[in-house]
Amino acid sequence: MKKEPSVSVWNKFWNSKKDMSKVYPSSPSVLKAILSMGSVKGLKILEVGAGTGRDSLELAKAGAKVFILDYSEESLKIAGELATQAPENLSLVQGNAFNSPFPDETFDIVFHQGLAEHFKDPLPLLKENARLLKKGGFCLCDVPQTFHLYTVMKHVLIALDKWFAGWETQFTMPQLKKLMKSAGLEVVHSYGDWMRPNLVYRIIREIGFKLGLELPKYPLQGTLYQRQKDKLLDFVSYCNISNYTQVCIGVIGRRV
Repeated sequence: MKKEPSVSVWNKFWNSKKDMSKVYPSSPSVLKAILSMGSVKGLKILEVGAGTGRDSLELAKAGAKVFILDYSEESLKIAGELATQAPENLSLVQGNAFNSPFPDETFDIVFHQGLAEHFKDPLPLLKENARLLKKGGFCLCDVPQTFHLYTVMKHVLIALDKWFAGWETQFTMPQLKKLMKSAGLEVVHSYGDWMRPNLVYRIIREIGFKLGLELPKYPLQGTLYQRQKDKLLDFVSYCNISNYTQVCIGVIGRRV
């Protein structure tokens, strides 16, 4: 049976991402969902397993007091470079997401993306997130969605022992909501998003890098076609059925 990725796996992964201008940011829906809850100015926010920490930087710029918790030194190095843009509002902490070094009821918001799917039992992670929340605080969990080409490709690569993280799972929206409720959180919002640009283009772009060819990061950006396509995807995302076609989904739970 494949193992969960270790800290050495993540250090190797983030060490390979030297040029962040070539690395796609996380789903824009994560930051959008957090900001839709209202002003973050003055709030204490924790991002767990932040990767590059780009969303944390934007929240710090918006006036929140943001902490990044990660056990990967290489990830924190990348986030540290960004932190210089908001030195008073963004703090980096190396630690374990399942036993974080913060007291109970410390944060107004705890969030993570691309994290819960790397653990065979993510419930203790969500329970730890809930412990850290003030009463009435919010936890956002964003994960890969089950019914997508990404899932098929991922499991083929896992079977061939070629997946970068070694092992990973995925969730349907009902499964994710059930997980949040099991952690003692009241589900108050859910969302999903498609990968933009799509997965096929990103794969082609990665192949191009290996061949010494750099394709545009966002092809057709600003064109009428792309604007109309984005409007259509945003409209369809309001339909519940879309959560079974999107590459990633997220749920916001509130500590009651």
